[in-house]
Amino acid sequence: MSKYSELENIIRNNSSFLITTHVNPDADAIGSEIAFVEMLKKLGKSFHVINYSETPYYLEFLDKENVIQKYSPELHNQLFNSVDVIAALDFNNLKRTVKMEEFIRNSKAVKICIDHHQEPEYFTANYFNGTDYCATGHIIYNFIKETGIVEFDYNLALPIYAAIMTDTGSFRFDRTNAEVHNIAAHLINLGVIPIEVYTQIYDQNDAGKLKLLGDALHSLKLYGENGEVAVMIIRNSDFSKNLASETDTDGFINICMSIKSVKIALKFLEVREGFKVSLRSKGKIPVNYLASEFGGGGHQNAAGIRIRDKQMDELIPTLIQKAISYTKLDGEK
Repeated sequence: MSKYSELENIIRNNSSFLITTHVNPDADAIGSEIAFVEMLKKLGKSFHVINYSETPYYLEFLDKENVIQKYSPELHNQLFNSVDVIAALDFNNLKRTVKMEEFIRNSKAVKICIDHHQEPEYFTANYFNGTDYCATGHIIYNFIKETGIVEFDYNLALPIYAAIMTDTGSFRFDRTNAEVHNIAAHLINLGVIPIEVYTQIYDQNDAGKLKLLGDALHSLKLYGENGEVAVMIIRNSDFSKNLASETDTDGFINICMSIKSVKIALKFLEVREGFKVSLRSKGKIPVNYLASEFGGGGHQNAAGIRIRDKQMDELIPTLIQKAISYTKLDGEK
């Protein structure tokens, strides 16, 4: 029996589902959730979609029926034990659900995890994952295609396309291959219009986002002998001044990576409690190992760190020096 058959059995043999994803969801997270919902609707299952964070405004078009709810302890804590299955999509460590973590961990529901990131926590035996997939939406597509559990249509195609398009960097990252393009072609044949999806996600910016980008670019500095490390710093005051939000910073780090000399980029983001660091690298430089030294993780070329118990300025110099040392690596770790 294939692993997909196990997932199919769990879905078919249970009636109620709670679907969730990581804090500050991106298009792969939201797209995977909505695709999963469309599948459950076709099967006549009941469901709740509960996320710790609000859906970013530029992804609201994927949730046409407003099925995604922002987590509220008063409204939702009882749901964790009243459903048959909890589906964790696009994350593999429960700490990424913040205050929902203990309720998911302690729930008696069957837990499934569908994800494509490295170093899973293994909070359940029901993992349907693989780092060779370009996105969690890619896994969901393959599952539906292999099992034939439901028929593909436009309502399934749109969120899966958004998930794959964004997590491949508009089909330019390493894991973009012939299979991924064939999937995209299938989804387009089902009615997805690529320019419309791209426009919804990338060309519907609030003015505050562009003003925030200006401040972020002003902070940009290069480090190392030849400018191999780019560092961008965004502070709480930048958000309030520009009437912008954390989700507005999505994609900023890619601008750092476009600099010819840069091998590693760090985006420091001050938040209400501590700070976050996004890391990107070129080639085989393993920024996921760099992130793991500070309690983070991710992919070889894209990782993140979340620190709550230290001030950002305390660790910026240390992380920069570590990043400089990592630029000399080529997949050696």
